[in-house]
Amino acid sequence: MLKGHVLSFYSEPLSLDNVEKAEDADILSIFIYSKVDAGTLPKLLDLKLIVTRSTGYDHIDVQACKEKGIAVCNVPSYGENTVAEHTFALMLSLSRNIHKAYVRSLQHDHSIEGLKGFDLKGKTLGVVGAGKIGLHVIRIARAFDMRVLAFDTRPDSFLSEVLGFEYASMDEILRRSDIITLHVPYNKYTHHLINAEALTKVKKGALLINTSRGAVVDTPALIDALDTGILSGAGLDVLEGEETISEEKQLLHEPQKAEAMADLAREHILVDKENVVYTPHIAFYSQEALERILEETVRNINGFMAGKTVNSVY
Repeated sequence: MLKGHVLSFYSEPLSLDNVEKAEDADILSIFIYSKVDAGTLPKLLDLKLIVTRSTGYDHIDVQACKEKGIAVCNVPSYGENTVAEHTFALMLSLSRNIHKAYVRSLQHDHSIEGLKGFDLKGKTLGVVGAGKIGLHVIRIARAFDMRVLAFDTRPDSFLSEVLGFEYASMDEILRRSDIITLHVPYNKYTHHLINAEALTKVKKGALLINTSRGAVVDTPALIDALDTGILSGAGLDVLEGEETISEEKQLLHEPQKAEAMADLAREHILVDKENVVYTPHIAFYSQEALERILEETVRNINGFMAGKTVNSVY
C-alpha cells in the first residue's frame, strides 16, 4: 500500500497538452505513452521521482531528469517464469500434436492417425539466451529430464553446474538440438539471428520456438525450412513485423495495435501452416505477471520515500 500519499488518477497519458494536471506532483507513475521530455519537464517543478510501469524507459528523457536530480525507476522484470511456462506450452503443443487434435475435434474427427507425438524426456533443448527467462526455461527442461545446451554472451559456469546444463556455441546449438528456443532481446546483433544460413546447420526435423521478438527470425527462411522439412514445426508467440509494438502491455491499452496484430496474423503465411502453433504475443500475459508490475511499482515508490531507491535506470 502507498500510505501517506495523496493519489490522483488520470486515464490519458501525460503530454504537453495536459501536463498542468501533474504540475504539483512529487511523484509520477506513468506508462510508455506518457512523454517526459524537454517539453513537459520544465513544467513539473516539484517532481522528485518518475516510476514507469514498464521495463523500457525511452519515453523518458533520463539525462534531463538526472541533471534536474529527478530519480527514474522502472520494472526491470516481471514475467520470467510466465514466458518460460508459455514456451513449454508451445513446445508441448507441437511435440504432442495438441493443436492438430483440437482442430480435428472441432470437425468431430476423433481419429488418431498422424497424431503420434514424441517425449521431451531425453531430447536436447538448445536455449539461445540464458538470461532470466532462459534460466527459467532451463529449470523446467531439466524437470522434464531433457539435456540442455545454452548459448549466451555471458556464460556462468557456476549456474551451468548447479542447474545441470552445458554452454555451447551457436553452431553447436543448431547442430545438436532437437528443439531450439529463443530468449534474446531484439537489437542489431540479433536481427535475423535465425536466417537461411543458420537453418542449414539445424538438425533435420528440429522444432523452433520463439517467444522473444519476431525479427530475430528471418520469415522467408523459416517458411522455407518448414516447407523442406529442415524444421518439423515452429511455436511462435511473435511474428516479424511487430517492431512497432514497443512493450507487450501496449496490446492491452491500444486496441488499434491489437487489431493490427490480428491483421498481421491473418495475412501471415506462417499462421496457416499445420506445423506451426501461433499465439498472439501473450507469453507475458498472466494475472500474476500483471500483479507483479503493480507490486514492483509500489515498491519503487516506497523505497524512494524511505531513502532506498530501487530499480534506478541511471
